[in-house]
Amino acid sequence: MSHAAANRLWALIVPVAALVGCSAPTTAVRAPEAKVNMPPIQVYAAGSLREALTDIARDHETRTGQKVALTFGASGLLRERIEKGEGAQVFASADTQHPQRLATAGGWKPHAVFVRNGLCALTQATVEATPPTLLATLLQPGIRVGTSTPKADPSGDYAWELFRKADKLKPGAYATLDAKALKLTGAADSPKPPAGRGTYAWVMDNQQADVFLTYCTNAVAAQKEVPRLKTVDVPPELQVAAAYGFTVRLDAPPAAAAFAQALVAPPAQAIFKRYGFGQP
Repeated sequence: MSHAAANRLWALIVPVAALVGCSAPTTAVRAPEAKVNMPPIQVYAAGSLREALTDIARDHETRTGQKVALTFGASGLLRERIEKGEGAQVFASADTQHPQRLATAGGWKPHAVFVRNGLCALTQATVEATPPTLLATLLQPGIRVGTSTPKADPSGDYAWELFRKADKLKPGAYATLDAKALKLTGAADSPKPPAGRGTYAWVMDNQQADVFLTYCTNAVAAQKEVPRLKTVDVPPELQVAAAYGFTVRLDAPPAAAAFAQALVAPPAQAIFKRYGFGQP
C-alpha cells in the first residue's frame, strides 16, 4: 500500500473510532447515582427474625439497590438502646408493646403487625413429653425449665403468660414454674454462644435445661442444628400467640418506610412462611 493510500485509510478510521468511543458511556449499565450514595437503612430486629430477615434484606437489596444494615437482639434491650439515642430507622419487635412504646413516646409511627409466632417446648432426647403431658412434665421437680428473660425479651414474657394459663388449669402451677424457671437467654448479661452457633441449640447442647420454652421457629432451628433434640407443641389451652410488630422513625427516609412495608408483601411473607412464621 502506498503512503498516500495509507493516509486516506487512516483518515476514514479515526472518525469512526471517535464515534465509537463517544457512544460507549451512553450504553454502559450503572446503578443510579442516588442508590450508590444512599446510606444503608438501619433496621433493629428481634433475634428470632435473624435468618428470615437476613434473607428478606438480601432480596430487597437485589431488587431495589438499597442497602440494609441489620442489628439483632432481644426486643426489649433494642428498644432501650433506641431510647438512649441509637440511630435505628426501622424497629421489628417480637411483640407489639415495645414498638408501640416508642410510638407513644413520640418520634415513631404506630406499630403494625407483620408476622406471628407461637411457643413450643424444646426438650432433651431423654425427656418424654407430649402436648397432653407437657404441663405435668414442666411441673416435675427434677425437670429444669429454661426460658428467656422477661421484659428484656418478649419470649420470656410469653413464657410467664403460659405460666399464668397453667395456673388456671392447675392451681399453684404458676408459683412452681415461676420459682423454678431458669432465665438463660435474652438479658444483657446472658452468656452468648460461640460464633456460628444458635443460642437455643447451644444452651440445650450444653445441658443447661431439660425443657426450654421458646418460639416454635427457634425450636425448629435448634433441632435442625442438634438433631437429637425434640420439639413438643404447646397444647391450645396453654398456647400463647406472639404477634410481631414493626414501627418506623417519623424522620426516616422514604426508603426505610418502603423496606418496612415490604415485610408484609408476598415475597417477604413467603420467606417468613419458609422459616415457620404465621401470617399477620
